[in-house]
Amino acid sequence: QVRLVESGGESVQAGGSLRLSCAASEYTVTYDYMAWFHQAPGKEREGVASIDTFRNTRYARSVKDRFTISKDNAKNTLYLQMNSLKPEDTAMYYCAADLGPGWALGALDHRAYNYWGQGTQVTVSS
Repeated sequence: QVRLVESGGESVQAGGSLRLSCAASEYTVTYDYMAWFHQAPGKEREGVASIDTFRNTRYARSVKDRFTISKDNAKNTLYLQMNSLKPEDTAMYYCAADLGPGWALGALDHRAYNYWGQGTQVTVSS
């Protein structure tokens, strides 16, 4: 059974940095797309960044030039480096893997993925 476990979320001041991790089991990060999403209370889950088999990346406009998605194949782990954090980045952050039948919706659409982690909370205070 595929399991994705996120970690690294915490409370930080605006302008600070965090690195989120997503450890995968029964799934190899080398293959297919993986992505990070965030969801604030009362809002839809939104794509933050994605990475494909060839390490091509895509970012939401709101995080471009501040966040970096990467993966370590040896550790089977996905990362999200978050710099210059803003209060509007406050949300639960989720790791997703394996594009499913909804792949045509795009790598930053939450409906496209088969597997999800339980989330890690990021809170940015001003």
